[in-house]
Amino acid sequence: MTEYIFTENFLLQGKIAQRLYHDYMKNMPVIDYHCHLSPQAIADDQQFKNLTDIWLKGDHYKWRALRSLGISEELITGNASDKEKFLAWAKVVPQTVRNPLFHWTHLELKNVFGITEYLNEKNAESVYERCNAKLQTPAFATQSILHSFNVAYVGTTDEPWDNLEHHKKFAVANNTIRMAPSFRPEKLLMIDQTESFFKCLSLLEIASGIVVKDIVSLLEALQNRIDFFHANGCRVSDHGFMQLPDNFQFSSQLEREFTSLMINRNGHFSDPEAFMGYILIELSKMYHKKDWVQQFHLGAIRNNNTRLNQRLGADSGFDSIGDFSRAMQLSLFLDQLDKTDQLAKTVIYNSNPSDNEVFASMIGNFNDGSIKGKMQFGSGWWFLDQKDGMEKQLNALSNMGLISTFIGMITDSRSFLSFPRHEYFRRIICNLFGDEMEKGLLPNDEEWIGGILKNIAYYNAKEYFKI
Repeated sequence: MTEYIFTENFLLQGKIAQRLYHDYMKNMPVIDYHCHLSPQAIADDQQFKNLTDIWLKGDHYKWRALRSLGISEELITGNASDKEKFLAWAKVVPQTVRNPLFHWTHLELKNVFGITEYLNEKNAESVYERCNAKLQTPAFATQSILHSFNVAYVGTTDEPWDNLEHHKKFAVANNTIRMAPSFRPEKLLMIDQTESFFKCLSLLEIASGIVVKDIVSLLEALQNRIDFFHANGCRVSDHGFMQLPDNFQFSSQLEREFTSLMINRNGHFSDPEAFMGYILIELSKMYHKKDWVQQFHLGAIRNNNTRLNQRLGADSGFDSIGDFSRAMQLSLFLDQLDKTDQLAKTVIYNSNPSDNEVFASMIGNFNDGSIKGKMQFGSGWWFLDQKDGMEKQLNALSNMGLISTFIGMITDSRSFLSFPRHEYFRRIICNLFGDEMEKGLLPNDEEWIGGILKNIAYYNAKEYFKI
């Protein structure tokens, strides 16, 4: 019989690593400060229909793997039954070895459902039935799942026009878990995407009660929504860009052009880069005034496959790592805010491992002694939230910054089964530290090093986000 690798010491290759994990990090609460979970599903304590419903829907990581093995789209995002889709996934899982999906899949089955066998075509029906039976019980509603993973804080991702009704409902329920919104305004900065921009602008106007006539009223409407989000517990913004802008000047001519565009509500703006740069700088100043944390997810090229993207829509698995230069634009943007001492606490996430040292060194330029770890090189993100990617991010941060101030892992996920990624991260970092302690590269003082690891797991984020 094949030995099951997902034991209590999975990834922990030495005795010190094992003690660091089990004695210091394992039981620390989880602060998941950036994810894409549904606030409604949390507030309503949703029960899922079956394993496909909670596990496969919306998971473009799995969709990419299925397509790579020649599985029909009918069995991925198409009209096949939920059971057929799960059986297709189970058949694929044995072929995902050395992809992080192999680790995540089995950690999620083990930690959530107690399944301690490798998923494959032979046991697929049995696994599906056992998991589905559990999903119908109160212990597997959304809030119970969060409690089972010791989640203390969930930071959702929300549009500026969201009424935050589900956050309000959840707050009134006085849960021991805190759910807070994050302000994500990037669609209002993409003025070159004309149809989407005007649609989102209308939603902003309705939510704020402010008719956008010019650049001043646009900023007033955005400030209105930031004030509303702040009143409802938001302390974090988030933005996803290929690159940060490096043009922040908005001339009087561009102001007149924007005013004309607001009157006609059609046509194209001549300098979308200047618009994006100016509005983003003004937003960042608003965040600073509110003492928020601003996050920037940088470097992904999205929606590469025109044919399938038109058929299936965004976030369907057709995004990849970009390879363009980013250092100068990142520097200019951060410096523009720092010149007037209006640079908020900032987390920058990198999608290209060749840029790890760029990001790790950049944050040191703008730490000013005012806040511990004010500038953060965020955890391994998207294509890099796997063992190799995490280790490279941790090593770059350790070599060029202070790993002791790091605010730890996020799920960045739409799935309620993704919280084992925090365990995955904790096992990886304990193994990294434990190995160096074994080799004499770090002091063999488990209380000292264990305290640093507990800070990375929980206390640094708790302090940083004022939770």
